[in-house]
Amino acid sequence: MFTKILVANRGEIAIRVIRACRELGAKTVAVYSEADVESLHVRYADESYCIGPAEPAKSYLNINKIIEVVKKSGCEAIHPGYGFLSQIPAFAKACEQNNIKFIGPSREILQKMGSKVEARKIASNTRVPIIPGSLEPARDIEEAVEMAEKVGYPVLVKAVYGGGGKGMRMVVDRDELHRILAVAILEAESSFGSREIYVEKFLPRARHIEFQILADNHGNIIHLGERECSLQRRYQKLVEETPSTLMTDKLREEMGKAAVKIAEAVNYVGAGTVEFLVDQSRRYYFLEMNTRLQVEHLITEMVTGIDIVKAQIRIAADEKIEYNQRGIIRRGHAINCRINAEDPYNDFIPSPGTVTSLHLPGGPGVRVDTHIYAGYSISVFYDPLIMKLAVWGSNRDECVQRMRNALNEFVIEGVKTTVPFHKKIMENECFLKGDIHINFIEEVMGEVLPRQTLETEEIAALAAVLVGQMERGEVHAVIPRRESEAVSKWKLVERMRRGGRLL
Repeated sequence: MFTKILVANRGEIAIRVIRACRELGAKTVAVYSEADVESLHVRYADESYCIGPAEPAKSYLNINKIIEVVKKSGCEAIHPGYGFLSQIPAFAKACEQNNIKFIGPSREILQKMGSKVEARKIASNTRVPIIPGSLEPARDIEEAVEMAEKVGYPVLVKAVYGGGGKGMRMVVDRDELHRILAVAILEAESSFGSREIYVEKFLPRARHIEFQILADNHGNIIHLGERECSLQRRYQKLVEETPSTLMTDKLREEMGKAAVKIAEAVNYVGAGTVEFLVDQSRRYYFLEMNTRLQVEHLITEMVTGIDIVKAQIRIAADEKIEYNQRGIIRRGHAINCRINAEDPYNDFIPSPGTVTSLHLPGGPGVRVDTHIYAGYSISVFYDPLIMKLAVWGSNRDECVQRMRNALNEFVIEGVKTTVPFHKKIMENECFLKGDIHINFIEEVMGEVLPRQTLETEEIAALAAVLVGQMERGEVHAVIPRRESEAVSKWKLVERMRRGGRLL
């Protein structure tokens, strides 16, 4: 087992990893940006080092700086958490070159499964069903149009190296495709450094189901069952639960075996998820593989009793997985709500600021993973996720009721959050029946989430691209304002959404 581990992340996931390391007897080193000097993860770790300014490109994405801290602190391994450098092959390569253990899959696997079209080919070769669409990136707009015509509208245009819903657009006809492609390509290049896109058939009212995988260096691969991830907004997950109300024992067995087959095909090692879409006839199709820890891993931990982060670390230390597939026993039901610092009544505009008062829920079966506290300042530079609120119950009804109670107990002042939105979901009749799908939010929750025009969505995408370029210093916006008035990047996005242009 490692004696000292650097956690190359921030916020609640950094704290989560530090706790797992402590239980394994390993000391921890935290890294932080200048904006995170008061963050809890800095205080939790045994040692901490500032790695640069607030901008992620100059701190949490600065590979050379992080490697420098590893050497200085004497760490043997790095846990990347999720986001930031967790799926970047160059980071895994830098660890390898400096004799540092990367707690995750190899750079070859990150490279291979990071390409959506390459992952689709691997699934197809292993005879796992894939969604109709491209098996190669579109070489030009004409080829993308040809594929869309072949599979039939509506289609999704996706970035080959995409993630988190970026570079992904749904298109309903040929005329719209020409207009959307330009936006998707621009967003793909800005977010992932590649202009490559591909086309995939859009499956209406499908369910998004993912299977948690654990694989060691000794040939053992198991799955820990499924998570239902269909409640999304703009392809960003909002609520997850396990088990899925869609699942039957037979379907779980089939999809679990398919997930393991894909992991076997690439000699996968570590924790990961194999993701599927399931149509209304319960036909499943491979979607992608996430080669890292997932935000929602905690609900699988609640129903299986397996600590996935500790399993990751043990696997990286060349230990064998302690359990076999038949030994995985799932008990009860768990739901996770992602609490973001966003205003659900104002088109989910981010709400940075200082938390002036905070009371967290508790009680049987309630788990809160967070890094915030009264007096904590939520920065404009990072993802607005501030908390994961998860509950467990002996069955789904008890679980939903516990989530309602927990949401009602939650008190935060100083910033707006998505708690009111989650309360609405827990009261919705379709959700209570388990009748959900990937477009559920847009179709059913209109009283909380006002519909946007396509033009507004495109403006938001372009604004996000511009902000990303500004953060990397590639462009500079000229915004007339009084010298004393500071305009944050989030306010810039809001202006573009509402006004359609920079004022």
